[in-house]
Amino acid sequence: MRAVVARVTEASVVVDGEVVGAIGEPGLLVLLGVHKDDTSDKTVAMARKLHELRLLDGEESCASTGAPLLLVSQFTLYGDTRKGRRPSWIAAARPEAAATLFDGVVRELRERGARVSTGVFGAKMAVHSVNDGPFTVLVEV
Repeated sequence: MRAVVARVTEASVVVDGEVVGAIGEPGLLVLLGVHKDDTSDKTVAMARKLHELRLLDGEESCASTGAPLLLVSQFTLYGDTRKGRRPSWIAAARPEAAATLFDGVVRELRERGARVSTGVFGAKMAVHSVNDGPFTVLVEV
């Protein structure tokens, strides 16, 4: 499982002209990709990592401050561009499996007390964000 995590002052996801998920205060925007070999144990590890990573101002985490997270599914994080000009998607999980594991991360975060908003899995989404810093990291579990 792989995530691009950006510290943001605000972020939102729009589908068909409608805001479907948003955070209007400082928090984390998480673009989350699921690998074809990922299992449910990765959902627990990723949720814990995202919730406890000390990326916010003052080296704080979402767990310590209650800052929100906006999670957006992003299978393209497993695009392989090493050969040719067209990315290969063979490392990305199939949509059915990816949706289940993505939902698992969201569920695990909420069980930890995190405030979580999401996009719509598989939809064409417009992601808007105001990066804070900018501060962006790659997280893998």
